[in-house]
Amino acid sequence: MAKWVQSFEEYAKQLLEKGKIVGASMGLAENGELSYFQGFGLTDNTEDAQAVTADTVFGIGSVTKVFTCVAVMQLQEAGKLSVHDPVVKYIPELRTPNEAHTREITIHHLMTHTAGFPAFDTLMGAMKRSMENDPHNGTFSSGLEFDLDKMEAIDTKDQFVAYISGLDYELLGPPGTQFSYSNDSFALLGVIIERVSEISYEQFVKENILDPAGMTRSAFLLEDLPQDTQVATLFTRKSAADGGEVYRSPSWWDAPSMRAGGKLKSTIHDLLRFTEIFRTGGLVGTKRILTEESVRQITLSHTQMNPHQGYGYGLMIASDCHGGQLIEHGGAVKGVSAQLFFLPERNLTGAVLMNVDGGPAADLMHGMLNEINEKPANTPPFVYPDYEVSTEALTSLVGFYRSSEGANVTVEIQENGLVLKLLGTGVPLRPVGEDSFVWKRGENDSFVRFFRDETGASTRLFVGGRQLIKSPVKKEQATV
Repeated sequence: MAKWVQSFEEYAKQLLEKGKIVGASMGLAENGELSYFQGFGLTDNTEDAQAVTADTVFGIGSVTKVFTCVAVMQLQEAGKLSVHDPVVKYIPELRTPNEAHTREITIHHLMTHTAGFPAFDTLMGAMKRSMENDPHNGTFSSGLEFDLDKMEAIDTKDQFVAYISGLDYELLGPPGTQFSYSNDSFALLGVIIERVSEISYEQFVKENILDPAGMTRSAFLLEDLPQDTQVATLFTRKSAADGGEVYRSPSWWDAPSMRAGGKLKSTIHDLLRFTEIFRTGGLVGTKRILTEESVRQITLSHTQMNPHQGYGYGLMIASDCHGGQLIEHGGAVKGVSAQLFFLPERNLTGAVLMNVDGGPAADLMHGMLNEINEKPANTPPFVYPDYEVSTEALTSLVGFYRSSEGANVTVEIQENGLVLKLLGTGVPLRPVGEDSFVWKRGENDSFVRFFRDETGASTRLFVGGRQLIKSPVKKEQATV
């Protein structure tokens, strides 16, 4: 046993207990060979629950996005599209409030979350049918607030395109100028993949990625898995303000019109097969999934997310983290906490999967890599130095910020410092630059940035990877 394992597992057990995680699966491969696996907890809380294995199926949430980008690059290799093609070449009916910007949005902008879209309410509409059949549909701990009864169901990809084309909103900026995490952009990529390939998005991913990579226990639908597959039961939790209680909630939320953004299910073994694509320059065993040039483009930082991380195609990229370049992506939806990662220079690849939302997947990734580097597990991956900000500058940032996706945030001043309030709970913001802050999210710092207009008034808030719009609603009227 590697000497770091015992220390890491003690750390992992503490985090999992604190996070009330029912079942978790963690794996690490070196030079393509599984060097570490540990299953923590069980697949369920029932009497017939089983131990978690490397073949236990979990949801992977937005880790699906890199699969979507691999599919796009395969189509580019086949000469069927270019990532620099305008989106309207394939979706001519797409509209935005700015016709010139509509024509300028490219596939590249969708893959890098830089099309200029604010977050829409589409994902909840796309999941409405499955949420209606779930008795716990309003308690997912994502920090999103929504009224299911008022949502319009978005069942097909054509309905999705028509829905966002009819929305009235202001683009965040010209295409390529603003990063804001966008499930809608990846849903549009799913539309493009279908129209170019002339088969369903799900079939394309299966035939061109899952099957050749030998990912036999990965699928978008449980019924497409082998009959003997062990699937982890989903658990969700109440909001922190309601105690954060974790409870069994086995219904999966599906979004047929937006699966390209986050609905794949997989295992540790299968994900480590998939990460071989990026370790080897496109190969899984003897099967070539991508060319080396396509892998280079996917793992190149095309836009900056925060001072330490950029974004490639469906992947987050830190140029100096844990002794090299750390390339990773997380995933979260009801009953899902996931993390995929690899360090190319060190030939390390890994994954963390849990069957509870709001789990410490990223913390465990960093903890594992810290221990391998003989550092304390809780060593922050990024250092944000303190920065002095005047009370006047802080006051101008106070207000209510929201997105149509359901993220509602209030920023207040308490004890001469800013506090970010979400779902009734508040976290202090530590200044680290001009209009830049971090808040403690689990074991690590999460970056926050405020945007101002030409008059100096705050207009938007970047938090959780998304830009939220400042609302004219008075603070006392805001619901958080």
